[in-house]
Amino acid sequence: MEIIIFIWMFIIGAIFGSFYNVVGLRIPINESIITPASHCPRCQHKLTGIELIPILSYFIQKGKCKNCREKISIIYPIFESLCGLLFALAYLSFGFSKELIIALTFISMLIIIVISDINYLIIPDSILLIFGILLVGEISLFYGFETLVKALANGTLSFLLMFALKKFGDFLFKKESMGGGDIKLMFIIGMVISFPMSILAIFLASFIGLPIALAIMKKNSTHILPFGPLLALGAIIILLLQINSETILSLYGL
Repeated sequence: MEIIIFIWMFIIGAIFGSFYNVVGLRIPINESIITPASHCPRCQHKLTGIELIPILSYFIQKGKCKNCREKISIIYPIFESLCGLLFALAYLSFGFSKELIIALTFISMLIIIVISDINYLIIPDSILLIFGILLVGEISLFYGFETLVKALANGTLSFLLMFALKKFGDFLFKKESMGGGDIKLMFIIGMVISFPMSILAIFLASFIGLPIALAIMKKNSTHILPFGPLLALGAIIILLLQINSETILSLYGL
């Protein structure tokens, strides 16, 4: 039974991931997510039902547009698969619970942000606002006003920490070291996983991103590494493994 639910969660996640691809690619350039319908960017061919099947359609069409044979970006099946996997892992971690709803909302936001940041180096304020409101509503509904206040305090502390790190980075490198979207994103990350764990998320993001940044700088010193996807990765690791202050203290026998 468990494996069947896991598969269903993967399928649901992949379907949502297909939509999140559209949102992440259109919202930053102020395009509607409703019209025009999904189409080939080269020949404007409107995609048919079989061309819209998450993951499978890419392989059915051998990675090419059915009409003009233009190559389809591998980013589509990658993020559909990633979203499916994260939805399924969230179920394994939280089961059918209030925490699962919050986790899926949080993961959905992060998927859209990663797509946007990788493609445009933009974390849209509209996405942060919409999902921020959703998460505030869910926390308030499921856990009450007192927990919401604590979550907002955690978010504020995380925001201030990230802002301080940005100012320090600007001073150290004598240029813009971090985008405003990363700072705003940290507010929501802190709200969901708590302030102490948001510090760990920054550490994980920096640890994972350092070798990538060094490799990129070796090839192209002017290239900018988007930090949003790394923050998202750090936050998701903490979320799905349910790491908290007690977990860390127990590692030290405290």
